[in-house]
Amino acid sequence: MPRKSIAPWSERVSEGLIDQPIDSQIQASQTLRATVDTGFIDQTGTWKGVVSSDAIFGITQTDIGIANGVAILTPSANADGTWPLDMTGYNDVIIAIKPTNGGNVKTEAVMGTGSFADLSPVNAASSLRGTVSTAQDQYQFGDIIVDTADSLTADVWNIFIIGSRLRNQKLLQFKITNNSGGSSDIETAFMRIV
Repeated sequence: MPRKSIAPWSERVSEGLIDQPIDSQIQASQTLRATVDTGFIDQTGTWKGVVSSDAIFGITQTDIGIANGVAILTPSANADGTWPLDMTGYNDVIIAIKPTNGGNVKTEAVMGTGSFADLSPVNAASSLRGTVSTAQDQYQFGDIIVDTADSLTADVWNIFIIGSRLRNQKLLQFKITNNSGGSSDIETAFMRIV
């Protein structure tokens, strides 16, 4: 149903001929239409769909017999043949770690192998760096995620939510160092959240 609104000006007011708007009632349509945003076509003509959160931990990896002090890179191979994690369009990531030997691990977000957009080669396996806040609310470049010692429980999934710090990272891997004091099988799984 149309609704009448007051026009802010008329041609005569804009020309300075009179002070008051003439016929200041205009018809304003108030029709609601449902829309669905499924993506867009970019400047090259390529369809870009809208990403949605992963429904399950679809990216998993198992590393067998990892000795104390040894690090793994995960994920090293995704089901679709690509690796590492592509966080383009995602804000958060959930990482799940299931060791067979309880104890400490060091977890670090690192640059994966491949092309970062159109840049190649990249400094693979290096700690991801970006702006981090200091105690004085100043910002400087620093390691984005390095947890030097987190104690994990054996034979269960230890789940960690990383909110927004790794959003849109195109080549994301995690370097997990077994510091449990003994050999361990380490399973990892990932879920990306929009």
